[in-house]
Amino acid sequence: MKNNTSKNIFIRRCILSAILFLGAFQMQAQTLLTLDDAIAAALKNNYDIILAKNDSAVAALDYEYRNAVFLPRVNGTLGTNWTNNNQKQKFSTGNDREGNVATDNISAAINLNWTLFDGLKMFVTRKKAEDYIRLGELEIKNQVINTVAEVVNTYYNIVRQKQQLRAVEEQMSISQTRVDLSQRKLEIGVGAKPELLQSQVDLNAQKAAQLQQLTYIVQLKDQLNHLINPPRLNEQPNPFSTAYEVSDTIPIDTLITIDEIQEGLVHGSPLLGLAQKNVEIAGLELKELKADRYPIVQFNGAYNFSRTSNNIAVNPALPIFNRNRGLNYGFTASIPILNYRNTSRLIHQAELNIGFQQLLYDNQNALLHLDVLTAYHDYQLEKQSLSLEEDNILLAHENVNIILELYRLGSSTYLQLREAQKSLEDAYNRLIAARYNTKLAETELLRLKGEIVR
Repeated sequence: MKNNTSKNIFIRRCILSAILFLGAFQMQAQTLLTLDDAIAAALKNNYDIILAKNDSAVAALDYEYRNAVFLPRVNGTLGTNWTNNNQKQKFSTGNDREGNVATDNISAAINLNWTLFDGLKMFVTRKKAEDYIRLGELEIKNQVINTVAEVVNTYYNIVRQKQQLRAVEEQMSISQTRVDLSQRKLEIGVGAKPELLQSQVDLNAQKAAQLQQLTYIVQLKDQLNHLINPPRLNEQPNPFSTAYEVSDTIPIDTLITIDEIQEGLVHGSPLLGLAQKNVEIAGLELKELKADRYPIVQFNGAYNFSRTSNNIAVNPALPIFNRNRGLNYGFTASIPILNYRNTSRLIHQAELNIGFQQLLYDNQNALLHLDVLTAYHDYQLEKQSLSLEEDNILLAHENVNIILELYRLGSSTYLQLREAQKSLEDAYNRLIAARYNTKLAETELLRLKGEIVR
């Protein structure tokens, strides 16, 4: 009986070792996706970034034609007309005339209108086109930073769950040892059946946790895939798109200082830059409206051509053929006198908008500095927690090893071993969470500063 039991334990251990070996071999055989590769793919394929670039392209098109406001406007017209009239005329002399008159009329003209002065509105319009280009660049930068931060957090969340999976598998190994020891003690008559049953229940629970952890990792990989390479129109998601591996560690920069983050924060943050640019654009819109109070001076020129041809002259005073062509030019000045104070109303609205945009900027500036302080305090707290948990995991490991050996020798109780194992599990959970939360705080600080990508 003892030989059969020992044989079964040996077989189970061989099977478990083979499964772990095959799993490790499969993980090594999969393609390694680095964080840099994930970020590069997201910058190329992410929908939100592409949409932001499309919006910026519209502003770039306006900027390309920014100097067109200084050019004259030239329009050409061309027309022709045919008429056929039956005319009957009676004169005081007693003469009567009657006949069908067919008329052929052709006209053409080229008109030029060139605004020479409009209160400097043309220059303001060109400057607005330049500012909208910068606004589009800031929007793209903001979207890039947010997307990269999301990719970083999702990528390292996968790494975190991998570490959690290894912790579960270590707990499985300890539980398997507990099952084997409980089985052996029961066989030699110094153990109890409830200890064996409870050990098997704990092992099964950890196997279920392992399956859940594997499923969660696949789900997180799907989320990362959506960020870095979303399916296009009429494309089906690739069922093998999660067949890659990520790194095993979460690197953390523990040397970030609050002065480093706050230095250049005003110029580095895209959100603050967007708010500042909106204030500047509101000021340009005010200048555009004030230009409506000044006269508009224009140069006008035209070349006209007309030709009229009649088949007969019912009236001898009218010509059968008539042609006119010539050039005319001059200057016009349009002076605003009264427009029901509409310009004043629009100017006052623009002044209010400047104040509103300035308030938005001040509010964004205050929120940004508050967010930086909050993120930095979280960063400091998580660093301290990480250092504490790194020390604590060593103690928990040593405690489990000692109590496990004592349990083998019969000097420790089953409950002590189970409690030590539970303490190790909790220590792993806190350590892995602290490491990931520290990375989140670090990423948030860099995102707020606007230098997560350089």
